[in-house]
Amino acid sequence: MKLDRFYPIFDHPDWLARMLPLGVKLVQMRIKDLPADETRAALQRSKQLCDAAGAIMVVNDFWEMAIDLDCDWIHLGQEDLDDADMVAIRRAGLKIGISTHDEDELDRALAEQPDYVALGPVYPTILKKMKWVEQGLDRVQQWKNHIGDLPLVGIGGMTIDRAAGVYAVGADIVSVVTDITLNENPEDRLKGWIKATR
Repeated sequence: MKLDRFYPIFDHPDWLARMLPLGVKLVQMRIKDLPADETRAALQRSKQLCDAAGAIMVVNDFWEMAIDLDCDWIHLGQEDLDDADMVAIRRAGLKIGISTHDEDELDRALAEQPDYVALGPVYPTILKKMKWVEQGLDRVQQWKNHIGDLPLVGIGGMTIDRAAGVYAVGADIVSVVTDITLNENPEDRLKGWIKATR
């Protein structure tokens, strides 16, 4: 299954209700700081919306809920790998994306035979505090040379203007969060992203 080149991340199904009708085909649900029952309900609603729109939904972190809800994809950070039951995840048939920030993390990710690898932050990001400085385009190219045909996601500080350069050095997919969610007109910004990436 070929993944779309544009990969927005949202934290609530209300975003999906607004954005899926505009043409989003690949989306990550990164839900944080909610009680477990509310997280599960939000993921369930998100899956219903994505299924109805024919979009691929990737569940960030909550692999057990993803299995219970019969989801197809999960995304794991390096910390998530510490606790994830990879045998159970594979037995459930889940496809997996894994975050990486340095060579050791890339080696660890590749050992799990992921379905995509994410590298970030490519540019400075305001989304969350990280110990890593911006990776830059040279690192994106280095990662792609290393992983070959495995899809590479560039994330962190992404804007429409930066996307072309990230694709040019080897990223297959560009992931974006705040450039849409903090925009004065998120719908117009998302339409701009779709036009620039397809």
